[in-house]
Amino acid sequence: GQKIGKGYPPFIVAEISANHNGELSQAITLINKAKKAGAQAVKLQTYTPDTITINHNSEDFLIKEGLWKGRKLYDLYKEASTPWEWHPIIFQYAKQKKIHCFTSPFDDSAVEFLNSLSAPAYKIASFEIVDIPLIKKASSKNKPLIMSTGVADYNEIGEACDAASKFGADGYALLHCISDYPSHAKDMKLKTIQELKSHFNVPIGLSDHTIGSTVAVAAITLGATIIEKHITLSKKMLGPDHKASIEPKEFFEMVKNIRIKIVFQKYIAFYLITNTLETHAL
Repeated sequence: GQKIGKGYPPFIVAEISANHNGELSQAITLINKAKKAGAQAVKLQTYTPDTITINHNSEDFLIKEGLWKGRKLYDLYKEASTPWEWHPIIFQYAKQKKIHCFTSPFDDSAVEFLNSLSAPAYKIASFEIVDIPLIKKASSKNKPLIMSTGVADYNEIGEACDAASKFGADGYALLHCISDYPSHAKDMKLKTIQELKSHFNVPIGLSDHTIGSTVAVAAITLGATIIEKHITLSKKMLGPDHKASIEPKEFFEMVKNIRIKIVFQKYIAFYLITNTLETHAL
C-alpha cells in the first residue's frame, strides 16, 4: 500500500535482526524506537539454526574473518535467530503502531510460515540472491520483493530479477550492499546505485552496514529510494549485530538528514527549471 521509487519519499527500514538479544520485550522496544525515529518499516530475519546450516565443527562451518571471526555458524545463528513464536506478536504489535513489518525468509518453510501471517513483503538477503528456488517460492506469494545484491555479479542479479518477474512478485527492488559487517565507507562504491538503476530499471536502494549515517544520506543523492539500516538500543551491548548498527538517536538524525536532502534536491530542481523557463521566455 506504500509507493516506493522515483518521485516518492525514501522508504526507510529499521533492521532489528539479532539486536533483540533473545528478549521479546527488547524487540518490542526497538519497534517503538524505530517508529519514533521516523522509519516506515521494521525488518526481522526468519530462520532456525537447523534450517540455515548444520551443527558441525569443521573449518567449513567456522567464520574466518570480520565481526564474527572464530564463531561456529550454528552457534551464531542460534544466538541471532528470532523465535518463530514471536513473529505473530511482533507483526500484530507493529500493525498497532502503524509501522510496516516484514522479514527475510531463508527457506521454503519460512516463506510458508510468513505467508500464514499475511506478511506484506519479502526480503531476500544478500547471500540468498543466488538461491533462485527461494526467490521463486517467495515470488509465488504475489507480494513485493526486496533483494540485496551483496557479492552477486550482474548475471546473478539478472537471474534473480527474472525469477521475481516470472513467478509472480508484485514488483521488486534491489539494494546495493557490501557484505561486510561493519562495512567501511571507503569500500561502499555508491556509484553502483546508479549502475544498478540503469541496468535493471527498478527501484534501487542501499542496505548499509557502515558506522554512522553519512553513507546512507549520500546514497539518497545518488538516487537510492530505499535505505535499510540496523537499529540497536546500544552499540555497547553484547551480541552479533550491535557494532554494525546505529542507536535510535542516530537513526532519528539519519532520517532527518535524508528529509533535508530531499527538500534541498527538490528546491534545486525547481530553481533550475524556473531559470530555464525564464531564459526561454526572454
